[in-house]
Amino acid sequence: MPRRNSGSDHVFLKKRGLTPVFLLFCLAATAHAQERTIELGGETIRYTLRADPAGGGALATARKLAADLVAGDIEAAAKLSNAPQHRYAVLRDYRDWVGPEEFKRVYAQYFSPRSKVVAEIDIGRHSLLVWRLDGSDRLAGQFYVQVGDRYLFDDVPSAERARLRQLLDAYREGRLDRMVK
Repeated sequence: MPRRNSGSDHVFLKKRGLTPVFLLFCLAATAHAQERTIELGGETIRYTLRADPAGGGALATARKLAADLVAGDIEAAAKLSNAPQHRYAVLRDYRDWVGPEEFKRVYAQYFSPRSKVVAEIDIGRHSLLVWRLDGSDRLAGQFYVQVGDRYLFDDVPSAERARLRQLLDAYREGRLDRMVK
């Protein structure tokens, strides 16, 4: 005979800070993540592919980074890197080369209504956001790393970042099964 829910399940979940809505959110968020492997350059790479990231983690940092860059605040943007002095120098040199208005325009395109993140690819605590910019077929990648409870722009070379670069190239070439159109 099936057990009737007397409400005790709801009380059990609520005591632990878990509501049915929260659980559904968690299930929805993980339902789109798929663990995969691919053979690239003679190496088997294990990664997780997530279509349409929910907006936390690396994407939250990307939004803050873009807002700082569109405002021209390279000091604030550099603080979102795991190598802030290096990132500051790179951003300053780029702004000096293209000029302040072009600098802002370039970074504003990441959050134009026609641009979107089409995938997040993770290897351990390293993440790659793959952007489709301005509704075109042009794909751009941004690398992030989780440090403690936050994500930072990943400016430090590592084996994981190198593997994510290979996965970005494979994604651009259509060698990764894409979960989105």
